[in-house]
Amino acid sequence: IVAPQVIGRVDDAQIEKAKADIRSIDSAMKFYRLDNFAYPTTEQGIDALVTKPNDPSVRNWKTGGYLDRVPKDPWGNPYLYLNPGNNGEIDVYTLGRDGRPGGEGIDADIGNWNIGD
Repeated sequence: IVAPQVIGRVDDAQIEKAKADIRSIDSAMKFYRLDNFAYPTTEQGIDALVTKPNDPSVRNWKTGGYLDRVPKDPWGNPYLYLNPGNNGEIDVYTLGRDGRPGGEGIDADIGNWNIGD
């Protein structure tokens, strides 16, 4: 009887961690855009927030970057990034625990378009 309550809390904590990471990445992307007048390309990805892209159009990249490191999602997978996004100007997201599109609960996709403010 205790196990389901504990498991549910672990799942909730992982979902909240993913939401917090996505908010941080999304915020860092906005600072990147302010400095460089565009978001990183899909190919440059989230790594562009940590390592300056080898692209002459990136002229005002902030020394030290926009994030200390590129986090992994709570299930050990990389966060995903699309520019242009399918759900907004850019998409920053995880596919959830199962690593597959769609899903429900802990397996649901979590993205900057569905986490609220």
